[in-house]
Amino acid sequence: MKKVRFTETQIISILKQQEAGISVKDLAREHGISEATFYNWKAKYGGMKANEIKRMKDLEEENARLKRIVANLTLEIDAVKNVLEKKYGGLTTNKRTWILRVMKTHACLNI
Repeated sequence: MKKVRFTETQIISILKQQEAGISVKDLAREHGISEATFYNWKAKYGGMKANEIKRMKDLEEENARLKRIVANLTLEIDAVKNVLEKKYGGLTTNKRTWILRVMKTHACLNI
């Protein structure tokens, strides 16, 4: 895993220096980064303030957590459906309705 060399606040500071008129080439040399890194930062953080970056990071973490929850619940629902299919054979429309009612009753599925 690569080491993070610059905090978001430092990145914002570097971007503001460029907005003040310092060339990208000079900034890259001064801070030991490539011009490509600078432009990646500009694409990601351009126009943001430090508090907005913190909020963005928090939202990214929350989004990742919610994606894990959805993935886990999807796997759990799929496993329950597989067990019920094996136990009761192929699923007709009536059986699907019955299975969904059973799963809802037993708190396996929140519909």
